[in-house]
Amino acid sequence: MKFFRTIALSSVALAVASMSMAADNIKIGLQGPLTGGSSPMGVSMRDGAKLAVTEINAHGGLLGRKIEMIERDDEAKNERGVQIAQELINKEKVVATVGYINSGVALASQRFYQEAKIPVMNNVATATTITQQFADQPQNYVFRNSANDTIQSTLIVEEVIGRRKYTKVAILADSTNYGQLGRADLEKALAAKGITPVATEKYNIKDVDMTPQLLKAKEAGAQVVITYGIGPELAQIANGMIKLGWKVPMMGSWTLSMGNFIDNAGKNADDALMPQTFIQEGNTPKRKSFIDAYQKTYKVTRIPSPVSAAQGYDSIYLLAAAIKQAGSTEGPKVLAALEDLKTPVEGVVTTYNKPFSKADHEAITLNMPVIGKVQDGHVVYAYEDDKKKGGEVRTKATK
Repeated sequence: MKFFRTIALSSVALAVASMSMAADNIKIGLQGPLTGGSSPMGVSMRDGAKLAVTEINAHGGLLGRKIEMIERDDEAKNERGVQIAQELINKEKVVATVGYINSGVALASQRFYQEAKIPVMNNVATATTITQQFADQPQNYVFRNSANDTIQSTLIVEEVIGRRKYTKVAILADSTNYGQLGRADLEKALAAKGITPVATEKYNIKDVDMTPQLLKAKEAGAQVVITYGIGPELAQIANGMIKLGWKVPMMGSWTLSMGNFIDNAGKNADDALMPQTFIQEGNTPKRKSFIDAYQKTYKVTRIPSPVSAAQGYDSIYLLAAAIKQAGSTEGPKVLAALEDLKTPVEGVVTTYNKPFSKADHEAITLNMPVIGKVQDGHVVYAYEDDKKKGGEVRTKATK
């Protein structure tokens, strides 16, 4: 009897110790769409972040503790994102969160992190207003390491109007916050060049027939179609043009690199152009290591959304650097460290040297992305000169 009592007490002690160790982990939240049309971005972002967490933990973790990633599927729904944010903050007690793929979800949800004084690192969502939402407050807990829509719109317009000399453009944007905020930025960038779109059309998520929108663009004499949407509907646009016997160049936001656009459009996706912070080529040792690890771990050749994966990976390292510098997981201290990182952070997209300041929570500047092109089921450099210089890490422009 004494023997069994001893075993029972030992088991209880082990369980208590195990719970104590789990409670001592540094919890970082992750939320994004892991199902549905946006899932190539969400899953790639999550899997890139998981690689970073695994690497950091293999080297001793942070502050002598392991990182524990608490992931949630927000289904690209604003209301679900709000629920998850509150759960991660109040129940899971995360010290920071990475993610947000969909701009509407970010704008609806990140206010809870702001109120709780917990940093949130947007690593995919691009609406320009995301980091400005609380910029008028004494402390702004919202950061980003993706290329915002002002940057993308400028690059798209420079490509379409500046390099290719088109003057008649049509915009097709989805009805979400992402699509409509992006459309507004595009129109502003076009206006700066003295161009008014000949057609501006809207469509809904899950629409499968873009004929009405495309006919209006065609009848207006559009020389190019500029898109702001996500993979499945972008494929319907590319396929719809072929059905109409009308093929003009297609360019849009970075989401034209999504696997479900490329796969669903097939050859019709070829030559689509988009800004990219990351092309899946191992042209630096860091990028090669990342790509090799992703392919081996997740048993894929093409990353479903390479940009999302790379930025997800880098977002963890940026937060880890701030926590290490702060010597704490307290929100205000991590915030202060992020705004004044002392040591450069080598990432996949870039090496982040002073990526943020109190007045600037954007890690990516206009000089950093390149123009990518869909070719034979992959995104490649659109221009040979960019490919030749691909191993040169583009760093943040100083003001």
